Amino acid sequence: MPNHLLAKLCLLALTLTLSACNQSAVPAEVTSLPKVRIETVEVRPLSIVNELSGRLAAPRIAEVRARIAGVVLQQSFREGSDVKQGQVLFRIDPAPLQAELSSAEAALGKAEANAFKARSQVQRFARLIERQAISAQDYDNARAAAMHANADVSASKAAVQKAKLNLSYATVTAPISGRIGRALVTEGALVGHNESTPLAVIQQLDPIHADVSQSTRELNILRRAFQAGEMQRVGRDEARATLIQDDDNAYPLPGKLLFTDISVDQSTGQITLRSEFPNPNLDLLPGSFIRVRLEQAVDQRGISVPQRAVMRDSAGIAQVLLLNDEGRVSQQAVQLGQVLDDRWIVSAGLKPGDRVVVEGLQHARPGELVDIDDTPSQHPQLAVQ
Repeated sequence: MPNHLLAKLCLLALTLTLSACNQSAVPAEVTSLPKVRIETVEVRPLSIVNELSGRLAAPRIAEVRARIAGVVLQQSFREGSDVKQGQVLFRIDPAPLQAELSSAEAALGKAEANAFKARSQVQRFARLIERQAISAQDYDNARAAAMHANADVSASKAAVQKAKLNLSYATVTAPISGRIGRALVTEGALVGHNESTPLAVIQQLDPIHADVSQSTRELNILRRAFQAGEMQRVGRDEARATLIQDDDNAYPLPGKLLFTDISVDQSTGQITLRSEFPNPNLDLLPGSFIRVRLEQAVDQRGISVPQRAVMRDSAGIAQVLLLNDEGRVSQQAVQLGQVLDDRWIVSAGLKPGDRVVVEGLQHARPGELVDIDDTPSQHPQLAVQ
């Protein structure tokens, strides 16, 4: 056989062989099923958490004021420091007050002397009236004078007590423990003249309050759910609160709900809820804008799915992919509630036992068959199959 004919035959055989290999590979690719991971829906108690906004507030605020008139002689604290209740903050010139006290004590001594004289005269007149040596009118006048003298003594004692109290006001002390701000007066300032001059402000910062607002509509929805038995109320001391600071970071120390106000703000239609957070390092300052995630109820038969398992169509309707017993995929519309630990709370659309596709959604198509991936998941915290 000529060489050129033999070469053509070899080339034709090689072409047929490669074509057969390609044809045999096509069915293998067509018949392979996309792999997905699923999670079986289970009911479990789920906390209903609402994120509310508000501001931090000091539990106790005391305005230190001058209660007597005088000149400030000394400031006895460091601005911005922590002070204890009863600690000396300012000293006001006590000399005029000491003089008033001395004058009041002298007036008391004079009143006591007059009272002694009046009592002695009543005693003498009492013996004379028995012998009818004086008239009854003279005796009555002596008794009235004695009573008047006793009243003067009482008034003088009250004046002495008031003078001592005013003298004590010359030493201004902290009414509460907390952190004191800047001094509002300096040494040499005349304070308390015809008014109670503010000297400084003390705020208690540990623990600190977080006052947030919630609409009455949300509260009414929760109240109806409680009445219908769909949710269980969380006790006041058991309601957990998480503070989200203005930089979107969670405050590391948990708080608790103290109370819900009993009146509604007429201008906003909202009600105030107060929670309390420990503040040992004084990282939280009054007036700061914050958000609080507050646990207000528990759904005993709650259903949730991972966030990545939820898709939305062009109309914005939330949907998930379900897997039936035959391994075929179908779409299911769901109603979503809140987000809890990277999971959507599902209020409608799913039931216990449904198998939800949580991974491989991009390969699964409604109506097609898929295969369940049994390899270990990259998300071990999720109960997937």
